[in-house]
Amino acid sequence: MTVDVEIWTDINCPFCYLGKARFEQALEGFAHRGDVRVVHRSFELDPTVPADASGPVVEKIAAKYGISAAQAEANERGLGAQAEAAGLKYQTSGRDYGNSFDMHRILHLALDKGLQEPVLDALYAANFADPAPLFGSRDRLVAVAVGAGLDEADVRRVLDSDAYADAVRADEEQAAELGVSGVPFFVFDRRYAVSGAQPAAVFSDALDRAWGDKAPSLQVVADSDVCGPDGCAVPQA
Repeated sequence: MTVDVEIWTDINCPFCYLGKARFEQALEGFAHRGDVRVVHRSFELDPTVPADASGPVVEKIAAKYGISAAQAEANERGLGAQAEAAGLKYQTSGRDYGNSFDMHRILHLALDKGLQEPVLDALYAANFADPAPLFGSRDRLVAVAVGAGLDEADVRRVLDSDAYADAVRADEEQAAELGVSGVPFFVFDRRYAVSGAQPAAVFSDALDRAWGDKAPSLQVVADSDVCGPDGCAVPQA
């Protein structure tokens, strides 16, 4: 018996970074963790951003929510505090945003090579824990992917072609069919779903349900802060 967990995510999404850590905490304590198969699915928060464009997250947050730069920086510090509590590093100033389509294609390459987890972790760390810009720089993306174990020639071959574009679009179509409007979104055996960066206990409950129960259709068992096309929920003080 196995449990298949699909996680829709985007590299731009701080709650995805946080949610992955909390899910993994729950998985570590799950008695049947060796029988859990995890696949990360593609979800672009803003596919309209040009491929070579990037910009400061603080400015984007301030403009989107009509708040001051100081307030936006405070929101980033709030996210940083949550990340730190989960054992994650979080760069609270200087972070950028951009188009993530190529990153999702590289993650599909990584899935084929059995390296999706380390490559995703490396992309998250490069975006949230490292002050060096990630978006809009192909060389930076290549360096991060290669540093996580992928072959440089394979990475450049994907980036120089349309490889895995259909796989990314298929993930996004599945998300739409499931009614996913924000990420992270965790689906357990296509029977239970958890939305947002929930506490580890919520993920533990979902794993237990998926292992022990059978249900005819997808049930959302928890719903919390996510990032969606209109932006990320503003952390509460």
